Amino acid sequence: MFNHRGSSLMKNVSTTTKFISRKSPRAIALYIFLLFAFSIFIFVFNAGNIEDDQFNPISLQITDEELWDPPSSRGLRPCAHPTSKYIPSLGSDRYLIVNCNGGLNQIRTAISDMVAVAYIMTAVLVIPKMDTQSFYHDSSTFSDIFDELHFITTLQQDVRIVKELPKELEHVPRAQKHFTSWSNVGYYKEMAQLWNEYQVINVVESDSILANNDLPLDVQRLRCRAMYHALRFPPSIESLGKELVDRLRTQSGKYIAVHLSYEKDMLAFTGCTSGLTDAESEELRIMRENTKDWKVKDINPTEQRKGGFCPLTPKEVGIFLRAIGYPPSTLIYVAFGEIYGGDARLSELKSYFPNLVSKEKLATKEELNAVSKHSTQTAALDYIVSLESDVFVPSSSDNMARAIEGHRRFFVHRKTISPDRKGLAKLFDELERGKLKISSFAERVQQMHKNRRGSPRKRKGAAPGMKGEERFKTEEFFYDNPYHECICSPKGV
Repeated sequence: MFNHRGSSLMKNVSTTTKFISRKSPRAIALYIFLLFAFSIFIFVFNAGNIEDDQFNPISLQITDEELWDPPSSRGLRPCAHPTSKYIPSLGSDRYLIVNCNGGLNQIRTAISDMVAVAYIMTAVLVIPKMDTQSFYHDSSTFSDIFDELHFITTLQQDVRIVKELPKELEHVPRAQKHFTSWSNVGYYKEMAQLWNEYQVINVVESDSILANNDLPLDVQRLRCRAMYHALRFPPSIESLGKELVDRLRTQSGKYIAVHLSYEKDMLAFTGCTSGLTDAESEELRIMRENTKDWKVKDINPTEQRKGGFCPLTPKEVGIFLRAIGYPPSTLIYVAFGEIYGGDARLSELKSYFPNLVSKEKLATKEELNAVSKHSTQTAALDYIVSLESDVFVPSSSDNMARAIEGHRRFFVHRKTISPDRKGLAKLFDELERGKLKISSFAERVQQMHKNRRGSPRKRKGAAPGMKGEERFKTEEFFYDNPYHECICSPKGV
């Protein structure tokens, strides 16, 4: 294609050169301008064909079923019900109080874990309060984010939950307790000795207070009942979220929800600068330096990317999805957070998938105004739309992305394509240096992600050689993949 058009262009140049030699300077200038414009047109036309000619043969080998159908559930089903040996923990005059901080997912996991801790310690759980002084500066209360009555009644056969501490206990001495991270049932049974001196325990920190593995089956399933059944969003948010899903389905039938974890704070925290300008990179470095809660200040962005610790850029997400086989007409819903670089950077994804929408485009201004006061509420909308999507694609493994993937696994393994960011970083570098053609890139991407589409798998254990708390940190988080305790075979308990 290039040789034929190049030869024709050279002939035109030769003919034109002879012709303009007999013309006036003004005519010569006009001919040169037209020739230049024609050359630019040919270049752009060919450039467009390069991408289509290299992507499309790969796409045509993939059926609609392969692109959209969920992976085989292998007969598995969600199972959060208690076993026949389960004994509820209802009668008590001892109370647990907890303040939850962080974003929506940290709050959800903290509450679910506290339900389990209250059960183990035979305590009454007071409806958790939200820490408004955290990094997110969100003023939400529990009832702003969750259906409070539904939460209490769903768990009423497991743990007693009250809206507030009884007035007669408001001024009694309280045990201020930092529970040790990644603790098992034995630890909390020891902590129950605190009831000998106190009626109220105030839990200072609620993050990662329970181990992932080696807990009794009924404790694990209680965590799942709390997370996947009891923690329902308020009716107004649930209704709007489902309305947005209906609008997407009306528009296209099927859609992909992409979690672009490309917010300013995420990039600053991880030290990832791929695709950013020098000025943007410096701005993020200063932000990281000035944020006291972030311990690591000096980060090598190249090593972060090579290690697979950086989110894909919007452009990389576009190339990735085209390589997987999705056509440019695919409807893409962009979920969560404000993209660093705004519309200019989002346009890099839109150049591959023009049919790009967000909640701001789907919902009316009046609908969004009803939830815009709280970032956790707007995150809840994205959560619902992502949970219900035909395909979910997270650009990173941040808390929210992992929570949605775990929730989709619980509901019998809905399709989730998890990018291998470490492997992709190498492929993107080869592509950028011209060492890899788009067609070869697509083949390798598809092969690399053959078994990364949300099919059932056991939870990953600790990394080899790790000990103590570090060992627990390297385990796959329970809520990311509640198999096998909360996902059973047809003959499961």
